[in-house]
Amino acid sequence: MHDPQRWYKETLAIAMGRPPRVPGTPMNVPPALATSFHAGGERSYARDDGTPTWEALEEVLGALEGGLATIFASGMGAVAAVFANERYTGVVVPSTGYAGVRRYAVEYAAALSIPHALVDITDTAAVLDATTPGSLLWLESPTNPLLQIADLPALIEGGHARGATVAVDNTFATPLLQAPLALGADISIHSASKYISGHSDVVLGAAVVRDEARSERLRGHREFAGAIPGAFETYLALRGIRTLPLRLEKAQANAGSLARDLAAHPAVEVVRYPGFGAMLSFDVRGGAAQADRVCEAVRLVNHATSLGGVESSIERRQKYAGEAYLPPGLIRMSVGCENVADLWSDLSAALDGVRPS
Repeated sequence: MHDPQRWYKETLAIAMGRPPRVPGTPMNVPPALATSFHAGGERSYARDDGTPTWEALEEVLGALEGGLATIFASGMGAVAAVFANERYTGVVVPSTGYAGVRRYAVEYAAALSIPHALVDITDTAAVLDATTPGSLLWLESPTNPLLQIADLPALIEGGHARGATVAVDNTFATPLLQAPLALGADISIHSASKYISGHSDVVLGAAVVRDEARSERLRGHREFAGAIPGAFETYLALRGIRTLPLRLEKAQANAGSLARDLAAHPAVEVVRYPGFGAMLSFDVRGGAAQADRVCEAVRLVNHATSLGGVESSIERRQKYAGEAYLPPGLIRMSVGCENVADLWSDLSAALDGVRPS
C-alpha cells in the first residue's frame, strides 16, 4: 500500500504535496515569498513558472480529484479561465446555481454573440435539449443555495454525446464526496476559499482537468491574465486541506442532525438537505423580516456570508443581487465543527423568538 494511486483520499490529503524526505529538512513546503529566481534553474519568474508552494497544493488537490489541478487567485478567477480556455459556441448553466457564474455566463455569451440557456439542473432531459455541439455545459450539484441534486452521470454522458465540454462546480461536495472527473467530466471547479482551505481566511480557486493540453491552456491563462495565487494564501490552503477529511466528517454529521431538528421546529417551513455534505438551507415562516431576526439573534452561529469554514454561519440569501427568485425567508447555513448541541441550542433559541403564536 505504498503506491499513492492506491491510497485512500484521507491519506492523500495528508501525504501528498510534501518535500523530499531529506534528514534535517522541514516536513512541510514553506510559503515561497519570491518573485524572481536565480537564473539557470527551472524557474525564472513566479507568475510564469509558479512556486513550490503552488505546486504542492496542486499536487494534493489533483490527487484528490484524480486529475491535474491549477490554482487561481479566486474561485471566479478559475471560472473565468475555464470560459476563456476554449472558444465555445454556446453556454448552458443552472438557473438556480451560484449567481456569480450565472451572471458571468450570460455576459460572456452576450459579448461573443453566442446562445446561452439557463436550465433547471434537476430536469435532465431539458438540460440536454439545451446543449449543442461546441457548447460549455456548466453543472452544479448540489446547487447553491437550494441544494438541488443533478444526475451528473447522465448529464456528463449526454453532454459529451452532444459535443459539449462539461464542467462541474464541486465546491459544496468537495473531492471527498463527489468525483466529477471519475464520472467523465472534463473540468472540476472549486472555490478553494471554502472547504479546501476551511478557515475563512483565504481567497483562492482551482480548476482540475484530465487532459494535459487543457491543463496547459488553463495555466497559460493564469500566467497572462495574472490570476495568480498569493504565497500566504496558497500556504494556508495547503495547511487547511490536510484536515479536510476530519472537518468534513464532523461538519456533515452536524448538518444531518441540525436538518432533522430544524424540520421539527414550528418556525421552520422547509428544510433542504441532500443527505450529504455540510450545507443546508431552510425557510423561516413569516418571510424576510422573520428570517432576518433569526440571523441577528444567533450568538454562536455567525451571521456572515461565504461558507466552508470550521465555524458555522448563516445568512438570508434573497437579499443579494441575482437571488430574487429565492424564497424571501430562505436562510443558507454552512455547518461547522462545533458541538452540535451548542449549535442547536443557539439556533433553536433564535427560532423560538419568531415562533408563530
